[in-house]
Amino acid sequence: MNINLPRRGLLGVIAIVPLAGLLACGFRIRGMVDLPFKAIAITGSVSPPLRGDIQTAILTGTDAKVAINPKDADLILDITNDVSGREILAYGSTGQVSAYRLSIRVGFRAYDTSGVDIVPESEIYMTRDMDFSNSTVLATDVQQAQFLTQMRKDLAVQILRRVSASARAPQTKAF
Repeated sequence: MNINLPRRGLLGVIAIVPLAGLLACGFRIRGMVDLPFKAIAITGSVSPPLRGDIQTAILTGTDAKVAINPKDADLILDITNDVSGREILAYGSTGQVSAYRLSIRVGFRAYDTSGVDIVPESEIYMTRDMDFSNSTVLATDVQQAQFLTQMRKDLAVQILRRVSASARAPQTKAF
């Protein structure tokens, strides 16, 4: 039985160095969103898919619950607009569309039951570029739907993170 200890030691160091570098720079996987609210109500003109994604993000990523009635909530998340769109990004040499830019824009505000703004009227948006081919139109439609679904999920988490950061920030008073 031949054990090559220097080789094992070198392999161990090679495996540990990248991990140590990530730990040294402060890298950590995002965990739950820390919200100081027990129940959150979602109001306003929100599309059903975005409402579902925000509710899922609240239920799986926070300790809060989703309130159906705003009177039962500690925080009201008012979605003022929810617009998704697609614009032509590029044309090919034959004049046919070769790329699209997908976008979702969500306007929102968050306030507590006394009407004090936690997050004043804000807007958050996301764009994603997508290649297009006339030979794979059905696959492109499926890919577009998947992109929009993932973008909505990301926006829902970003909205909750913005609410969390604003709720923990010290409130300043205007003179």
